[in-house]
Amino acid sequence: MTQHIRIASRASAMATAQVNWLMGQITRTDSAAVPEFVPITTAGDRWTGPLAEVGGKGAFTSAVAQAVLDGRADLALHCAKDMPGDEPEPDGTLCLYPPRDDVHDVLVHPGGRKLDDLPAGTRIGTSAPRRIAQLTASHPHLTIVPVRGNADTRLRLAHVGDVDAVILARAGLRRLGREAEATEIIDTDRMMPALGAGQLALQISADDQNLLDLLTPLTDAAATRAALAERALLRALAGHCHAPIAGHATPTAAGGLHLAARVYSPDGSVMLAAARTGPDPQTVGDAVAQDLIAQGANDVLASSRRS
Repeated sequence: MTQHIRIASRASAMATAQVNWLMGQITRTDSAAVPEFVPITTAGDRWTGPLAEVGGKGAFTSAVAQAVLDGRADLALHCAKDMPGDEPEPDGTLCLYPPRDDVHDVLVHPGGRKLDDLPAGTRIGTSAPRRIAQLTASHPHLTIVPVRGNADTRLRLAHVGDVDAVILARAGLRRLGREAEATEIIDTDRMMPALGAGQLALQISADDQNLLDLLTPLTDAAATRAALAERALLRALAGHCHAPIAGHATPTAAGGLHLAARVYSPDGSVMLAAARTGPDPQTVGDAVAQDLIAQGANDVLASSRRS
């Protein structure tokens, strides 16, 4: 029996590549499934200013999720790192997580240089508070230039000379088929990833059992556990779009989960760090958040709201 599956996502080149990947996975899982792309133009796509002025990270995901709630789509495809942490997923929906992609950030410098080789005053394009805080702390001689737009737009800014280099997610470049443009893969100890980095999220109606059965083979247990831990941490910290929070959950050999996270002041002059290992993602995420709060994370994050 033919099953039509309407997939809502952003209309960017990145989102289109991700939808095409998902449609291929679905048809390989069930040859009777007929996936269809429902492109959504979000507030974040229309706005070129600071994300905080249009609802933060939710500017990219809320309109896509709403298509499922309204019945215009059966599935919403998100980048997990774009999902806001200071509010829960909408009632009546659940998220499924396929295998995680690479979590590293990369430098793209048209001249082929690496981060430590860049001279003073080099203009680095990024608007991510997490990247800005870490770069400002580690390379204070560089000049941060706020840039918005999809990965194609930011790459173009570097190639035409509006900025000297950009920092992007390796997973995004890979999905666009442009990974070869990266001139350096930045170690996660030097640039801790975003919570949800490299992770796609498939959001569906909680009562759509047929779709759940179809998508379950596409999910990954380790990625799911990592996503749940990172989401728990972000929610406990009420992480918002201009909060310099970084973190990364990884599986342990014993079948547990290790979560390391950091909270920065906007200028990177303050860094709080915590890590926990345990069997339950929610417990680990909450514990790391409480360790950071005990060190003063709430005050540090409050300063990022004012900046």
